[in-house]
Amino acid sequence: MEMKNILVEHEKFTATITINRPEKLNALNSETIKELHDCLKKLEDNDMVRTIIITGSGEKAFVAGADISEFAHFSEKEGAALARKGQELLFDFVENMKTPVIAAVNGFALGGGLELAMSCHFRIASDNAKMGLPETSLGVIPGYGGTQRLAQLVGKGRAMEMIMTAGMITADEAHRTGLVNHVVPQADLFATYMTIADKIQRNSPVAIGKAIEAVNANFKDGVNGFEVEIKNFGECFATADFKEGTTAFLEKRKAAFEGK
Repeated sequence: MEMKNILVEHEKFTATITINRPEKLNALNSETIKELHDCLKKLEDNDMVRTIIITGSGEKAFVAGADISEFAHFSEKEGAALARKGQELLFDFVENMKTPVIAAVNGFALGGGLELAMSCHFRIASDNAKMGLPETSLGVIPGYGGTQRLAQLVGKGRAMEMIMTAGMITADEAHRTGLVNHVVPQADLFATYMTIADKIQRNSPVAIGKAIEAVNANFKDGVNGFEVEIKNFGECFATADFKEGTTAFLEKRKAAFEGK
């Protein structure tokens, strides 16, 4: 797969996707969104990938927003279509992947960049990172799920303030509010996410995928998260991973999960 705007590395069971538009501070344009979708879909289907990391190139930015030059002259209809397509192609797609996706926020995560990070299953930030949704300063609102996911992660009041003021918060502030799980020196970011990825990979890929679905169900309109949990819990009993996990426990050995 030939890609202009992203780089992919594969180490053990971890794939690292680096958004590589340093001249634009890794801003998301339509081409990059499509490349990310295609790459993530391919990785989701790869049994040798059990954890995916998304980060940005360089030390300044994770993703410093969407590429405003692409849509500055859009009509109302075109703007709505842009948001819908982007949500379906990338942001909702990431959130609902069965393979864990971790955002390694290595600098500015603004606008669409923060929305991408929030669509990941959780976030690790370097201590120089700054995050915000500045869209109202441009006369628009977050359109890639930002109004929804930010409130889910930090609460309605904090989300309202961040969106209304269009301001940035530091990595430490993001950690205090639950927006990111960990803050580490930038030099330690790679080692930190690889350590966490290694812990994830010791567990059943099938069970992790079903857990992601169950947790997400609580935030979907018209879906009973408890019922999804019950269904997915039962389905685990029919998997080879469940047989291996319980057998290994009883035999007092480490499980060797195959993701089946």
